[in-house]
Amino acid sequence: MARRSKSENMLDKLHDQHAQDKVNDRMQTSSFPIVRKKPRKDLNRTSDRSRLLSSILIAIMCALLGFAYMTQINNTKSTYETMDESELVRLLNETDTQINSLQQTKSQLTAQLNSLKTAADEQEQAQRIAKQNEETSGLISGRLPAKGPGITVRISRGDTPIDAAIIYNLIEELRNAGAEVIAINDVRVVTRTYVQDSDKGLIVDGTAIDTPYVVRAIGNPQELSNAVDIAGGVGAQLQVKYGANVDVESSDEIVIDETREAAKYNYAKTVE
Repeated sequence: MARRSKSENMLDKLHDQHAQDKVNDRMQTSSFPIVRKKPRKDLNRTSDRSRLLSSILIAIMCALLGFAYMTQINNTKSTYETMDESELVRLLNETDTQINSLQQTKSQLTAQLNSLKTAADEQEQAQRIAKQNEETSGLISGRLPAKGPGITVRISRGDTPIDAAIIYNLIEELRNAGAEVIAINDVRVVTRTYVQDSDKGLIVDGTAIDTPYVVRAIGNPQELSNAVDIAGGVGAQLQVKYGANVDVESSDEIVIDETREAAKYNYAKTVE
């Protein structure tokens, strides 16, 4: 067998190498494992299908509701259409009766409301009158403190001791001039007030007082001042007969906070 030349052997090796390279090209030579991914589902297509089904269901429900509403209206119309004249008259009479009953009920409730309002107004007025009477009674009896415009009369002792008679005259003159509340020193003057002489001064309702005598009176300041300062009046008598110094001061607010306990009557009773 003839020997092959070197060039032929070289061609055979190149041919074999070329064939082997083709085989290698068809094989996976990467060192990392190849992950075969599953094909993704079409999520958008599924979502669109759900929306379509929801829209269809909503449309069907709306159609059913509309059908039921129209059926009810048709049934109502057919109910009145199938009534004869006597049944319609009876239905109208029943309706009129119900309307009249409701109107009567409304009238009764309105009358009750007006009665309650009248009673409430009368009760409020009675309470207001009772409160006013209580305040007036409290001021007259001395149970309640008082304040208001008025005068303050300060009487200092002169050459001759001031007796109870002139002080009592002063109280009466102030009352005649419209004084509503009066106090002498720390004693509240009431309808039963008395003034008594003593060796050390005067006694008013059992309380000893001494000069200077301070008389506070609530009322019209001008009229009260005139009652004291009038010529020949009680003020002039105090100055001339007793040598006392009399000072009269008007004020927009006189405070008389001295109070007295309510008097107890054993014999007098109110007339019912």
